[in-house]
Order: sequence, then C-alpha cells, then structure tokens
Amino acid sequence: MIQNSRLALIYAVILLDVIVGSAIGPILPEYVRALPQPQLWLSLGTGLFLGVQLFSAPLLGRLSDGYGRRPILILSAAGTLLATALLLPVRTGLYFVNRLSDGLTNGMYSTIRSAITDISNKDDLFKNLGIEGAIISLGFVLGPMASGLLLTALDVPPAEEATYVAALAVSLAAVNVVLSFLLPETHRQRSPVRGAELRAELSRGLNPLTLWARLRANDTPSGDLRRIVLMQVALTLSTGYYFYFVPFVSLGEQQMNAQEISYFFMFFGTLSIGLNYVFYTYFADRINQQRAIFWLAALGVPVLAAYGLIGSSRVGLYVLVTLDCMTFSLIQGLLEGLLAQRTTEANRGEVFGLNQALQGLASFATTLVFAGLSVLDLRLPWAWFALCLAAVAWQARRGAALGPVTQPSI
Repeated sequence: MIQNSRLALIYAVILLDVIVGSAIGPILPEYVRALPQPQLWLSLGTGLFLGVQLFSAPLLGRLSDGYGRRPILILSAAGTLLATALLLPVRTGLYFVNRLSDGLTNGMYSTIRSAITDISNKDDLFKNLGIEGAIISLGFVLGPMASGLLLTALDVPPAEEATYVAALAVSLAAVNVVLSFLLPETHRQRSPVRGAELRAELSRGLNPLTLWARLRANDTPSGDLRRIVLMQVALTLSTGYYFYFVPFVSLGEQQMNAQEISYFFMFFGTLSIGLNYVFYTYFADRINQQRAIFWLAALGVPVLAAYGLIGSSRVGLYVLVTLDCMTFSLIQGLLEGLLAQRTTEANRGEVFGLNQALQGLASFATTLVFAGLSVLDLRLPWAWFALCLAAVAWQARRGAALGPVTQPSI
C-alpha cells in the first residue's frame, strides 16, 4: 500500500510536468513566426532544450545518488516553473532563454526512473516503467487538451492565445512544485558529492567519449547495458519526430492552427495511453523483449516514411498516427525495463543519467539534421527518422538475445 501511494505521487509529478511541456507546444510557433525560416528557428530552440541535457542529466543523476531523489525532483520542478514564466511575454529572445533554462532541469527523468526502480519489485519493474510511459502519453493528451479547452471556452483572440496558454502552464508548474515537496525519499544508500566532483561531472558531461567510458565502467560483464543504450540512442534519433510534428503540421501542407494541433495531440496521446497500458500490464514481461523491439521497429519504418507523403490529408495523418501507436511507440518502455534490470541501487541514478545524457546528445543531433532538411523540404526529415528507426531494428536483429541479468562490474 505504501509502495502504491509513493508510485502514485511520482506518477502525478511526471504527469503535471509533461502537461506543462505539452500545453505550450502548440503556441511555440508564435514566438518565431516573424523570423525568416521559422521552422528552422523552432527546431533550433528544440535542439537547445535537448542539447543541454548532455551534461545536466548525468549531473542530476549523480546528485540524486548522492543526496536522494526528492531534492533533485524539487529542484527540477522549481526550474520548470521559472522557465515557463519566461514565456509570458511573447518575445523571440525569451523563447530561446526558456528552452535553455527548461532543458537544464529536464534531466529529472533519469531521477524519476531511478525512483521508480528503487521501490519496484523485480516482477513489477516492466509494468511500473510501462505505466510511466502511459502517464507521459496521458500528459501529452491533457496538455494540448487543456490549451484547446482554454482557448475555446474563453474565446481567446488569436493574438493573445500564447499569453493565455503560458499563464495556464505557469499555474500548473506551480502546483507541481507543491507536489514535489510531498514526495517521500526512495533512495537510502547515499554518498555526498563534493564540489570538486561536481565540477568534474560537468566537464565530463560535455565529452561523449567520457560518458561512454563511464557507462562501460558500470556495465555488466557481457556488455548488455551498452547494447541497450545504443538501441536507445538510435531510437531517440528517430523519435525526434515528436518535436518536429509541431512545425510540420503548422507550417507545412496541413496548416494546423493552435486548436487543431491541440486536438491532434489529444487523439495521439489518448490512443497511446490505452495501448501502452494494455501492452505493459499484460504482455511486456511475458514476451521476448528484444525480438519484440525488432518487429515493432521494423513495422514502424514504413509508417515514419509515410508521414512525409500524406500531403494535406487529415485522414491520412490520423491513420498513420494510429499505426504509430501500435508499433514503435511501444519500444521505449521495453528498453527502459531492460536497462533498469541491469542497474544497482548504488549506481542507478548515474546510469540513468548517463543514458539520458547520451539520448540528449542524440536528440540534439537529430534536431540539427531535421532542421537542416526542413529548410530544403518539410517532407525530407521523415526519411531521416525512418532510417534511424531501421537502425534500431538492425541492432535488435544483429545482437544475440541479451544475456541474463548480472551485477555491474563496479
């Protein structure tokens, strides 16, 4: 019962954090619309948000191992509140400051996954991390839903939509700060971190080779952990399309406005919630996970490629999103479960932090690629995303079945 209440509170914090981030998604084009090539600037802002996690995620993960999960989650919630408040004046410069400052504390997800793993029984691990994925999907529904309902109910003039939605997001972020203070600590084996260690952590975080070396030091003897992380990196390169959706549907042939974008993400998220919940509750721990990753990725490749071919068809867009939710959108939770099984309580925060940092690097790289391709043609990034997903299928197919869970080498 205690475990369930702690999980519920952790899930609530995740939910509100995602709602805040997804609620502002439909209005972000307004901050760069006056600039030449607005899709490029919108993508670069996303790249900035993701890129700073290269050093912030392992730093926050290491701090959570040293001082506990709760202080880091409080810090992250407060950072999101301050960053979101910067969007209240609709100014291009503040958009980029928001992306930078919000990215600095978005490394909280390594801490969140560590906290869930801390309190999960082995038999419940895949289910609990799968539910986390469903909660994130729910946030992606409720965020745009809240924005859409606010704009519709108050009949907000188009010129003021961004300000109203930003104010809503600030209010929800403030509630999340309160919830984070209520979280109980889940990590008991703490080792305080010295100032010199923090400075070293920052410098190491900027070097991908160092990140990889640290991951290898925490790996199992058979190298399973690194194989999983490589698949996650390839998956992250492909799921950059989540951030590309807003510029694609607002500036491309679909020409969606803020309300239409909200309704689209409501459908996307609602379907994803249901499928993730059923899959991770009843199937994920009963199947060969690596084989499932291969088939889900292989079936998802033509879906991603097809996004670039739908033109202005709304029916085509919704059909593809449905197929999307049934295939590669299910992969992330499987990889997180496999990774969690190969951590210990002593290094869990660091491993999840390193993993998120490498994913942040991949997110930054894929953002630069799709930003450049979108300048040439808004359809071209979909070929890149499909190619990256094919790399996930290739890695899952090429590697032997992951070995039995063994203790890391440290």
